[in-house]
Amino acid sequence: MQVLLGAAATAGFVHTLLGPDHYLPFIMIAWARKWSRTKTAVVTFLCGVGHILSSIVLGAVGVALGVVVSRLEAVESARGDVAAWLLIAFGLAYTVWGIRRAYKNRPHVHPHLHPDGHEHRHEHSHSDEHSHIHADHVPVSVTPWALFIIFVFGPCEVLIPFLMYPAARDVGVGGLVAVTAVFAATTIATMMAIVLLGFTGINFVPLKKLQRFAHLIAGATILACGLAMRFLGL
Repeated sequence: MQVLLGAAATAGFVHTLLGPDHYLPFIMIAWARKWSRTKTAVVTFLCGVGHILSSIVLGAVGVALGVVVSRLEAVESARGDVAAWLLIAFGLAYTVWGIRRAYKNRPHVHPHLHPDGHEHRHEHSHSDEHSHIHADHVPVSVTPWALFIIFVFGPCEVLIPFLMYPAARDVGVGGLVAVTAVFAATTIATMMAIVLLGFTGINFVPLKKLQRFAHLIAGATILACGLAMRFLGL
C-alpha cells in the first residue's frame, strides 16, 4: 500500500510536470484575456477535476466489469488522440482569431479639427482592452468551456494500468480509492501550482508592447501544445 501511494503521488506530479498541455494553455489564456488570479485558479481546478474524473470513471467501470487492461489502454489512447486534435483545433482557431484581433487593433491615427481650423493628429491603439464593446468579444465566455471539454477527453495514461488495476488486485477497494485520491490530488495540486506560478511570473515580465499580439501568442502556444501532445507524445 505504501509503495502504491508513493507511486501515485510521484506519477501525479511527474506526468503533470512533463505535460505542458496541463498548464501552458491556462497561463497564456489568463495573460491574453487578463483573467484574475481567482478566475485562473478556478478554471484550472475545474479542468483538472474533469481531466481526472473521466479516467477514474473509465478505470472504475473497467475494474468492476473485469475488462482486461489492454482494452482500457486502447480506449485511453483513442481519447488521447481526440484530446490532442481538439487542442490543435482550438489553438489554430484561437491563433486565427488572434491574428484578426491584432490586425484590427493595429495603431492608427485620429484627426481632430478645432473650431479655429487647426487640425492635429495622434496615434491611437485599442490593444489595452478599453471599454468599447466589440462583436469579436464573444469567445470570452466560450474559452473556459472549450478548455474544460478538451481536458475531459484528455486521459491520465498512467492511472488505470499502473495504479488502479494493481491497487484493486492487491489491496482491494479501499486501496483503490486511496491510490486514486492521492493521484488526483497530486495532479490537480501540481497543475494549479505551476499555473499560478506562471501567472505571477508572466505578469512581472514587461510584455506591454506585445499585448496587441497576446491572443495570437496564446493561440500559437496552445497549438504547439496540441502538436507536441499528438506527435511527440507529451
